[in-house]
Amino acid sequence: MWRIESARIVATLTRCTGDFSLAEDLAQEALADALAQWPSRGVPRNGAAWLTAVAKRKAIDHWRRRERFDDRVAALALDLERQQEESAEALPWDPDEIDDDVLRLVFTACHPLLSEQARVALTLRVVAGLETAEIARAFLVPVATVQQRIVRAKRALADAGVPFETPPRAERVRRLGAVLGVLYLIFTEGHAATAGEDWMRPDLAREAVRLARILAALQPDEPEVHGLLALLELTAARFPARVDAHGEPVLLADQDRRRWDRGAIRRGRAALARAEGFGRGLGPYALQAAIAECHATASDVDSTDWARIEALYAGLERVAPSPVVSLNRAVAVSMSEGPAAALAIVDSLTGERALAIGHLLPSVRGELLSRLGRDDEAREAFALAAERTENARERAVLLARAAAGR
Repeated sequence: MWRIESARIVATLTRCTGDFSLAEDLAQEALADALAQWPSRGVPRNGAAWLTAVAKRKAIDHWRRRERFDDRVAALALDLERQQEESAEALPWDPDEIDDDVLRLVFTACHPLLSEQARVALTLRVVAGLETAEIARAFLVPVATVQQRIVRAKRALADAGVPFETPPRAERVRRLGAVLGVLYLIFTEGHAATAGEDWMRPDLAREAVRLARILAALQPDEPEVHGLLALLELTAARFPARVDAHGEPVLLADQDRRRWDRGAIRRGRAALARAEGFGRGLGPYALQAAIAECHATASDVDSTDWARIEALYAGLERVAPSPVVSLNRAVAVSMSEGPAAALAIVDSLTGERALAIGHLLPSVRGELLSRLGRDDEAREAFALAAERTENARERAVLLARAAAGR
């Protein structure tokens, strides 16, 4: 429940208190109360509402201790009164208003006074609920570095008195790139968890999709917003087939495509068509969405247009070069030109720092070596990949491949 609702709880408390750091502290204190009380008293029917109410009471105690009781209680009462009025009578729609506390929280955390690294770390910690160790692994930096970034970011927002509000349209455009990047990272963690017992965190991924839909309605003239939404919808469409009944991973080639979410595929293709309709060329997210569309429209792996996917990855390498993109292109090359051509690309990436400690490169290399009949080398590559992953489900798959040698 905390994993699903924590971002909304913190966002609501930030709106009520006007203090981002205080809001997170209050939410954590309420969670501690729940851990102490729920085992003996039972779980409330609405756990998120319970936590929010307890945190608001703690806020009142906090203000009383700071001799700001009257002003702050008046503000909290006004907030509650406003919520009651809005529920009683719908307000006129304002296209410039973000009617979602979580997305408002994302824009606040992506304030330009923070560095890009700080914006991403803070948002992933507070909105996505990732542990600092998970964020550190994602960005290949020490845990202490991530902790310092988060603490400094909170302090900077508090010292600058950054309000928890909808930024003006021009300011939203300035923050848009950071917001898109954060939503993409949240979804990525949900799509393939960096650690833990579960291969996926679908609740996290679906929250990223929900926020992307709100953002697309808020910024309808930004093609990359629609490109990101298309990518998330098309990728999430495969979720029903990505794990079996026991939660074990099912790879793309083995997935029952009849289980893919056709509604998500239709929404994703519509969003991609809208991004393409601006006639400005495809950005990084739209290019990835076009790749996802190739998979979504193919009846099986063999009928997939791998040549087009390879070309799209080549285009992605030009507009957003990274070793991970090159590694993905190698996979497409293996399907269109054969594993030998792909292995040459993979071997050229062995010195890349971004791939040096992760499991992606050795796992792809193991697959290619297996297809070339080099089973002993494949076994070593899969074993190395298993050592490097922090996800228990993925480790089990790689160890099985290492034992089989193929």
